[in-house]
Amino acid sequence: MPLKLEDKKVLVAEVNDVAQRALSAVAAEYRGLTAGKLDQLRIKARENGIYLHVVKNTLAKKAVKGTDFECLTSSLVGPIILGFALNDPGSVGRVIKDFAKENDKLVVKALAVGGTMYPASDIDRLATLPTKDQAISILMGTMKAPITKFVGTLAAPHTKLVRTVKAVADKPGEAA
Repeated sequence: MPLKLEDKKVLVAEVNDVAQRALSAVAAEYRGLTAGKLDQLRIKARENGIYLHVVKNTLAKKAVKGTDFECLTSSLVGPIILGFALNDPGSVGRVIKDFAKENDKLVVKALAVGGTMYPASDIDRLATLPTKDQAISILMGTMKAPITKFVGTLAAPHTKLVRTVKAVADKPGEAA
C-alpha cells in the first residue's frame, strides 16, 4: 500500500531525526529475506539500541540529507534497510554482521561513521569497535600501568634485601 504524502513527510522527518543523533550507520540489501527473518533482525536491533528501518531509496536520500550520513546517498540503490547505532558505534556493525553470517541474503552495501563512507568490506572493523565499557576499561588499564610499574620499581630493592637476609638466615651449617 503506497504511503500518502503526509506519511512520507513524517517518515523522512523521523529518519532524519535518528540520523542526526546516530553515531554510525549501515546500509544493507535485504533482497530475498522473508518477513520472519526481517522480524528477527529487528528484534536483535531493538535489543542493541539500533534504529532499523526499511525506507524507499528516494525517501532515504531525503532523510539523510544534511546529516553525517549524507555520504551514503550513492549506495542507496535496490531494496535497502538502514541501521543507525544510537548508543554504541559498533553495535550496528555487530548485529548486521552476525545476522549476515546466518542469512547470506543480507548483503552490506556501505557503512558510515563520522561523515565518512566506508566500503562494505570494513564491516569487520566497525563490528570490532569496543563498547563504551570496554573502552573505559582499556583506558583505565593504560592509565594504571605506569603507576603499577613505578610502585614495583620502588619495592624491588626492599624485596631483594629481604630475600637476601632470609637466604642467609636459612643457610645451614654457618656458625655465627
